[in-house]
Amino acid sequence: MNIRLNWVALKTIVTKEVLRVLRIWVQTIVPPAITMTLYFIIFGNLIGRRIGEMAGFDYMQYIAPGLIMMSVITNSYGNVVSSFFGAKFAGHVEEMIVSPMSNATIVIGHVAGGVIRGILVGIVVTIIALFFTDLTIVHPLITVSMVVLSSTVFALAGFINAIFAKKFDDISIIPTFVLTPLTYLGGVFYSIALLPELWQKVSLGNPILYMVNAFRFGILGVSDISISYAYAIVVLFVVGLFSACMYLLNRGYGIRE
Repeated sequence: MNIRLNWVALKTIVTKEVLRVLRIWVQTIVPPAITMTLYFIIFGNLIGRRIGEMAGFDYMQYIAPGLIMMSVITNSYGNVVSSFFGAKFAGHVEEMIVSPMSNATIVIGHVAGGVIRGILVGIVVTIIALFFTDLTIVHPLITVSMVVLSSTVFALAGFINAIFAKKFDDISIIPTFVLTPLTYLGGVFYSIALLPELWQKVSLGNPILYMVNAFRFGILGVSDISISYAYAIVVLFVVGLFSACMYLLNRGYGIRE
């Protein structure tokens, strides 16, 4: 019976999250599409002409997978942090906590909503990218699985941010001062092979580097790092962040205080 109740609760949360994304599509889908279009025009078209090729590909082609992954990461994160904090602010979380559904259902439901938004935005950005360059998926399974895993990682991170946030300003601190710098330094616009050896080693501490490179390998077949190592890092983050979410939710941190 509990399994059935949790399944119904999970479908309800996911449906709510998806409908929320689609209902305010002007805020959830259009802005990242416009932003990525500007990136393609400025970095790919204007600056790319001066840079030429990178790793054997036209610069526009090279940065396209990175820009797609960047949009997936930021939107999966932003969807969960805003949605769950909004539920906290409105008092909806208490209703979910006292209901028969498990805490795992709450986490998975909200994370699934973030993943779906990330994938939707990723599809839109991919369509936009095709107007600027040619993209042929070399390894479809790696491409799809890395998108799902990466969006899951940042959806979970957004959930943790929402738990700790005490006011609306708190949900913008991590994206501004942590997520954005890591994204720009994650190999979206360049190959780390261009960096001095010291900074190449420093870059290996950036988890986004592994996601971007694995996704780029799925589409173009080139990567600065080992793909198996990238999967190990991303899966480790999924397990670790999910465990952290469950711990915080079970403790009632930021909810029962």
